[in-house]
Amino acid sequence: MRLHGRNYTRNEVLRYVGHPSQLGGTRHYELSDGAARGVRAVDLDTGSGLRFTVLPDRGMDISAATYRGMNLAFRTPNWESAPAFAEREGVGWLRTFFGGLLTTCGLTSFGPPCEDEGERLGLHGRYSCTPARQVCDTSGWRDDEYELSVRGVVEDCVIFGHKMRMERTVETYVGADHLVLRDRITNFGALPSPFTILYHVNVGFPLLGPQAELLVSRTSTVPNNDAARQAGLDRVTRFEEPQPGFAEQVYLHRVIGDAQGHARAACVNRSLGHGGLGLYVKFPVAVLPVMTEWKMMGAGDYVLGMEPCNVDLMSRAEMRQRGLLPMLAPGQSMEIDMEIGVLDGADAIETFARQAGM
Repeated sequence: MRLHGRNYTRNEVLRYVGHPSQLGGTRHYELSDGAARGVRAVDLDTGSGLRFTVLPDRGMDISAATYRGMNLAFRTPNWESAPAFAEREGVGWLRTFFGGLLTTCGLTSFGPPCEDEGERLGLHGRYSCTPARQVCDTSGWRDDEYELSVRGVVEDCVIFGHKMRMERTVETYVGADHLVLRDRITNFGALPSPFTILYHVNVGFPLLGPQAELLVSRTSTVPNNDAARQAGLDRVTRFEEPQPGFAEQVYLHRVIGDAQGHARAACVNRSLGHGGLGLYVKFPVAVLPVMTEWKMMGAGDYVLGMEPCNVDLMSRAEMRQRGLLPMLAPGQSMEIDMEIGVLDGADAIETFARQAGM
């Protein structure tokens, strides 16, 4: 275990502490106020500054996230509302979207509302308002590391239709500055099923500000809505002051992987901390070849979305029409590992920028 600049063995740590939670760990509880009443939550604290909250009742997604007391993620006015308040039609998804460090969109549709083969689909699918079952905490010692690990199973299924299962594990360890998301998505039905997934990572103030910059290991960038096309590409990686009435801009970055097949993106702010601070995502380009950028500079709605996805952002009906709709065969599984972490200081930021080809 490495903590506060020093390495410790398990035996050394146990000489000093009564319980490993003295240094970091997990805490389970239920929210009790307003629309969040009854929502299960698990805090994971690495003891080195990174803390975040997993919500089993919201698809094992991640709401609050801080580093050394500084907020990292954008939070909407909705907070962590219970899944019972979900509005499935049209853009009703926005009424329960909490933002947070991670909101997952899918598993059989994301993007704008549409009607596809007689099925009416709302914005960004049903996943994020589906509670997990078989939730378990397997945190404990692994040699000299104290690992934090929370797992749950989320199923998006319907009789006579698709049957999709997400097995998600969120992992980190005491002393870490990052987390790893391990997802296994399986079609457990007897028919082929659409499979679309988008990882909505939401950066907020004070990390996001006019001094911030987006780094992406990309080969190309194209605007994906009218506001983005009008704005052009000059400031696609730079940000402005909050503006009332700002029209959201959406861009698609075609990403490139490193020698291990990982693409990278980060929001960095060199004016924060000692030499700068950043939030990054690292993801497999073979499965997630696109990163959607959601640039929203609205007053009160000030957010950058870094959103790895397995297909270009569009409605499922358009995907099908254009022959782009990803499918999973009966019994087929897809595994996705994604890392989300903090860049602390100039050296960490510059190393990441080189790795991203910037």
